[in-house]
Amino acid sequence: MTGFALDVATVLRKAATVRIETSAGDGRPVHRTIVWIVVDETGRAFVRSHRGGRGRWYRELIANPEGVVVVGPRRIRINAAPADQAGIEVCSRLLSEKYASSRASLASMLRNEILETTLELHPG
Repeated sequence: MTGFALDVATVLRKAATVRIETSAGDGRPVHRTIVWIVVDETGRAFVRSHRGGRGRWYRELIANPEGVVVVGPRRIRINAAPADQAGIEVCSRLLSEKYASSRASLASMLRNEILETTLELHPG
């Protein structure tokens, strides 16, 4: 799969936080929460659950990979997939760069036990 188009990648990259909408499946309630997002130079976007596997949005995207990222008035359809090892490392690097001033929160996002909850978001 490819990354997001340049205009979308730029919007996502500049956003401090985004709202993500997830659902456990068709006919199930939609849930919304705020998450950190990072985007690499090629337009690949990553999110990670600070609650690890307990995070509802994470569990819902694993069960039903289709969702929406909301940035201001834009609604961007996404499909989520577990990140590979290289994606996990890129996500950690980008989180460290983008959120360096959020020391305690950043530290929680870099704990070994939650690295496996890194998801790569693809255009939906």
